Amino acid sequence: MTSESYLAAAEAAVSLLAHPSVADAWDEPSALKGYAVSGLAGHLAGQIGVVAKVLDGPEPDTEPVTLLDSLLQARWLDADQDGEVHRGSRGRGAEYAAAGPQALAARTAETLDRLRRDLPRQSPQRVVQFPWGPPSLSLADLLTNRLMELVVHLDDLAVSVGVPTPELPAAATDAVVRLLATLAARRHGSVPVLRALTRAERAPDSIAAF
Repeated sequence: MTSESYLAAAEAAVSLLAHPSVADAWDEPSALKGYAVSGLAGHLAGQIGVVAKVLDGPEPDTEPVTLLDSLLQARWLDADQDGEVHRGSRGRGAEYAAAGPQALAARTAETLDRLRRDLPRQSPQRVVQFPWGPPSLSLADLLTNRLMELVVHLDDLAVSVGVPTPELPAAATDAVVRLLATLAARRHGSVPVLRALTRAERAPDSIAAF
């Protein structure tokens, strides 16, 4: 189930946030452009905190869109890295991490404990919305969205602090790979994606989903 994959990735994130290497590199630049390790850690932790906020929010009165449509409509998708959208994201990550590495790890672990209790009680089809507003999504799609963020930024943070990227259940990584491959095909076309996966001699320079 989606919630199980999400919780597994969230658990890996909590473990990584508590790793001494994160605290040791806290003020250093990360592998993700524009982020210090602290801000990247805050951004990673935010993928857990935001789900708790979503569960506390009211059910929106709008019809949910599909996960793929929500991503294709996302303001950050083609935004300039130095523009307002990404500057805001970096600022929120830094703010989230402002209390320091130990406090961030402890707070995120507490939030994860709450999600372990609350998520299994939720219907995957519950209509939800991020705290910043539309579009509405099913809870299952929103969790897949945050699962993608967790998987991608787990790797970013692990590389940044020189530790192995955490191993995740195949169900979690398979879901993210499917989503990213589909998004890449929508953005670049299916033929370039097929060539990148099967024909190195005809592969394009990039099929990056974002």
